[in-house]
Amino acid sequence: MKTCCLGQCTGISFIDSTPIRACKTKRIKQNKVFKNIATIGKSTMGWFYGFKLHIIVNDKGELLDFIITQANVDDRTPLKEDNFLKKIFGSLYADKGYISKQLSALLFDQGLHLITGIRNNMKKVIMTMKDKILLRKRSVIETINDQLKNIAQAEHSRHRSFGNFITNLVASLIAYSFQEKKPSIKFETEKSTQLALFY
Repeated sequence: MKTCCLGQCTGISFIDSTPIRACKTKRIKQNKVFKNIATIGKSTMGWFYGFKLHIIVNDKGELLDFIITQANVDDRTPLKEDNFLKKIFGSLYADKGYISKQLSALLFDQGLHLITGIRNNMKKVIMTMKDKILLRKRSVIETINDQLKNIAQAEHSRHRSFGNFITNLVASLIAYSFQEKKPSIKFETEKSTQLALFY
């Protein structure tokens, strides 16, 4: 079911997670459909009850892979699964929530370079101009998450069963994949023999 709608890795990939709410916060205790399945987690928008959708996209806005976890699962956990990153190579750009020396070393051994921003209390790291520019372009995946929820209807609170929830979510991913115009970035490199200095 995945291979029919997934794109090809170009060596430039972006990863992010977005909350998929099973119901409104005030109705958590009343929800019976997802009892013992959904969990309570926290995002930048606050606490929620449901799941997390983790997606990887390329610079063309095409979905490369996705995985669904419970809401209380750490964003870095899916990256430790071999199948999730099986077809990903090159550079993987993520937000500060994915910072981990152990994870970076693990992915590097697999030929994948994890690039994230740094927190205010961290030491500065050497980064190429290409990586700095692409890290700023990471907002493309946030736009994709927004389209999945508001256009493809990946999230709503009227599910009658867990099977219905999964069907709706996968259908929304397929619907997005068939969009003719997807959020993408334009990035061109020019080879030069000049020495570049960074401060």
